[in-house]
Amino acid sequence: MLINSNIRLSRIIRNTWRVDLIMLASCTGAYMIREYLIANHFTIPAIIPTLLGTAIAFFVGFNNNQAYDRWWEARKVWGSLVNDSRSFARALINYTGGEREICHRMIYRHIGFLYALKSYLRGTVNDTTHRYLNDEDEQEIAAASNKHNAILMIQARELQQLSAEGHIDGFRFIEINEMLTRFCDSMGMSERIRNTIFPTTYSYLTKVFIWLFVVTFTLVISDSAGIFSIFLGWIISFVFVSTQINGMSLVDPFTNNSAGVPLNQITRTIEINLLEMIGAEDIPEAIKPINGEYVL
Repeated sequence: MLINSNIRLSRIIRNTWRVDLIMLASCTGAYMIREYLIANHFTIPAIIPTLLGTAIAFFVGFNNNQAYDRWWEARKVWGSLVNDSRSFARALINYTGGEREICHRMIYRHIGFLYALKSYLRGTVNDTTHRYLNDEDEQEIAAASNKHNAILMIQARELQQLSAEGHIDGFRFIEINEMLTRFCDSMGMSERIRNTIFPTTYSYLTKVFIWLFVVTFTLVISDSAGIFSIFLGWIISFVFVSTQINGMSLVDPFTNNSAGVPLNQITRTIEINLLEMIGAEDIPEAIKPINGEYVL
């Protein structure tokens, strides 16, 4: 997630240079066609790029709005996980009486759940969950295809054991169990966002319309601007392409890049908070921004 209000021009160029070269070549080709093939035969009506520009505005606006909605929903889901995790740990610490060992084990297991979920959403290898699970837990979740859901199953079973042994009363059992339900809800919403593909036709047609617009725009203005129409067409394409690419960078909010939801930072923040609440000694450092620009 970007944390700097100013974006370096080098970052924009790094994200768009390939498309910029294509558009520059297209503008050059359009100028050459206009100059040497059709200049003496007919004139391209200015209404064509005007209509295409209107269509592009609708497509880019829709794409960017939907992409940001996906990103913001993902950020809200993980924001609720922060609050629910703190409440979960606080309830266990204060409601389980003298069952300190079980309380700490469930809190450690919850940290493992967060790292397992983060690893699934980003499609990365998970090396952190194992630090917070005992051998018995690892053996149980090893056979599960959905490891983070398997961890919640273990949590529910141990919570039931606390209730059966009389360490928590019925009301407190219901309260803590509702937190596990909220964890499951957040898990399901995260999985839905990750597994729902943004309609490819929208992004594809937007790219095609931008290309057609740039070519026809260059053809139209080349009569009055001459060879400078190549540069003017490229400038217009740069605006549309940059807007479209920046919007599409939010489509997959759990991607491990500067535009994604900072799962590393959020998970580490929860980990630090929960370890401090139980008085652990080996507490990791907070995630630091990269180059002062973004956090992952």
